[in-house]
Amino acid sequence: MTDRANEQPTNKADEFEGLLPIDEHIEEELDAEGRKVRHRGIYLLPNLFTTAALFSGFYAIINAMSGNFEQAAIAIFVAMILDGMDGRVARLTNTQSAFGAEYDSLSDMVAFGVAPALVAFEWALGSLGKVGWMVAFIYVAGAALRLARFNTQVGKADKRYFTGLASPAAAALVAGMVWGFHEWDVAGKDIAFLIAVIVALAGMLMVSNIRYYSFKDLDLKGRVPFFVILIAVLVFAVVFTDPARVLLLVFLIYACSGPVQHALSLRKKAPVAEGNSEQ
Repeated sequence: MTDRANEQPTNKADEFEGLLPIDEHIEEELDAEGRKVRHRGIYLLPNLFTTAALFSGFYAIINAMSGNFEQAAIAIFVAMILDGMDGRVARLTNTQSAFGAEYDSLSDMVAFGVAPALVAFEWALGSLGKVGWMVAFIYVAGAALRLARFNTQVGKADKRYFTGLASPAAAALVAGMVWGFHEWDVAGKDIAFLIAVIVALAGMLMVSNIRYYSFKDLDLKGRVPFFVILIAVLVFAVVFTDPARVLLLVFLIYACSGPVQHALSLRKKAPVAEGNSEQ
């Protein structure tokens, strides 16, 4: 009787623990010699940054629904900083994993796909009716397609360049617009058509074949001349004098850099093609 009474709660405890997501994640990786190695669990540090970026995107959505557009836009920029850190932390600490890559993409979809579209819709696009939500959906679909294409090209594409506008840059462009014009006391409904054009263009640039410089070849671990840190201090000072307008200008220039470089490359190829046809 005593043994059976003692066995019952233990079995119930085991069944209860089996329902919880405890140590159930197992990944297979290849070691230096090409052998398969099984790892249980996930890396904590890079996934904490990814979780913080996901929370920032969610926080932006909540604030946009409450009409706090400035805080919503700032939250998207915070998510962009955290998103840039999680990958670099994973590489620096050698804690890259397939789970982290998938989790990062899902976080990006919320922070740089859904959140900017909803912020723009609540601030300006909603006044356009069906056209407004159609434009917002174009942006969301562009972000989803951009992230899916990026995941399939990992390890194959040139790391120095992005194919299409990166979703964090597109989100920063939309958030910078909302933040900047909101600080200028410009009502979103008064420039709704302009916002719709820019949001739709941002969505289409994400799925375009236009190349953008990725800045991934910058060596953050090596030594640099002393004046570089002085330039970094100057950049921080300029940004914080008027963050809304400066950040909007920076990402507007970056978004335009791809089409401009693409047009210049086509112009350089045109004389060569004409010369061959004349021969």
